[in-house]
Amino acid sequence: MSSTLSFDVLKDYLAANLNCSAEQIQVDQLPGGYSNLSFLVHSPTEKFILRRPPFGEKIAKAHDMGREFKILQGLKKAGYTKSPNPILFCEEESIFGAPFFLMEFVEGAILRNKVPKGLTLGAMEFEKLSRSAVDCLVELHQLELQESGLIQLGKPEGFTQRQVTGWVERYFRAKTNELPELEIAASWLQENIPSTEYTAFIHNDFKYDNLVLDPDEPTKIQSVLDWEMATIGNPLMDLGTSLAYWAEEKDPEILKLFNLSHLPGNLSREELMDYYFSKAAGSKEEMIFFYVFGLVKVAVIAQQIFKRYSQGHSNDARFAQLIHVVEAAGKKATQTLQKNQL
Repeated sequence: MSSTLSFDVLKDYLAANLNCSAEQIQVDQLPGGYSNLSFLVHSPTEKFILRRPPFGEKIAKAHDMGREFKILQGLKKAGYTKSPNPILFCEEESIFGAPFFLMEFVEGAILRNKVPKGLTLGAMEFEKLSRSAVDCLVELHQLELQESGLIQLGKPEGFTQRQVTGWVERYFRAKTNELPELEIAASWLQENIPSTEYTAFIHNDFKYDNLVLDPDEPTKIQSVLDWEMATIGNPLMDLGTSLAYWAEEKDPEILKLFNLSHLPGNLSREELMDYYFSKAAGSKEEMIFFYVFGLVKVAVIAQQIFKRYSQGHSNDARFAQLIHVVEAAGKKATQTLQKNQL
């Protein structure tokens, strides 16, 4: 697949669906993100977000645009209010080089590797925001599944086993460097699958930079983004992934790139678990497995992106350092197992 995009055919297609002329449409690629590509689409009257897969090797469900579009539709049917409204889905690859979909643009602030200019987030605000984030995650885990049709998005029986097997296999397919500590953690996961399963709708990539905050009240979450890995499965795996991204001040610098949770005021991982389990099923005692799983998963995601970069499918300089994320996450996982605590 070429890494050069042409907007001409896309603008003609969008014009026919947005009731305007192609000349009135502007499309700009948005910076940031490590996976699917996002574009800001301006029509004469509205703004939208367009999502399409990255270049290079596709990774199963993670880049299935039709599935992500159906997830947004299901969330609306379930009465969920913190997801963008889906607008249209296009399966025809000739329009923009791959299937894509259009969704509502939600105005607000997003926390990436620093607090956005003009946004006030001190220790008090971060404590409130971190609790709001947990509330948001719990709300997702308690969505109605049957009437909304969300249950059709996944197969909850045996979910934990399949996830562990799948992510370990993905790592070895994308492997580029010898990182024994990560492989030790991966082997431990395969040998220690918990017997208890919980079932819920899960986001699977829930962290600060996938949340849109109200710029006037930045502790309020307006919307959740990036539903590409959402499914029906074990909510403790969702929590484990969030904890893996939830860096603390003492963690390696490379693992602080993806979440501002290490800044003063944020809940610690221990406090986050306490707050989550005061509202949802499960217990802290179960979380060693799911936290290690989260770290391995984060490592594999970084490894997949690094491999695409090393094969020349992207020239984004940020991707060159991701191999260090893979190594650090593997070390963190084995340290967790050695200490038997998060």
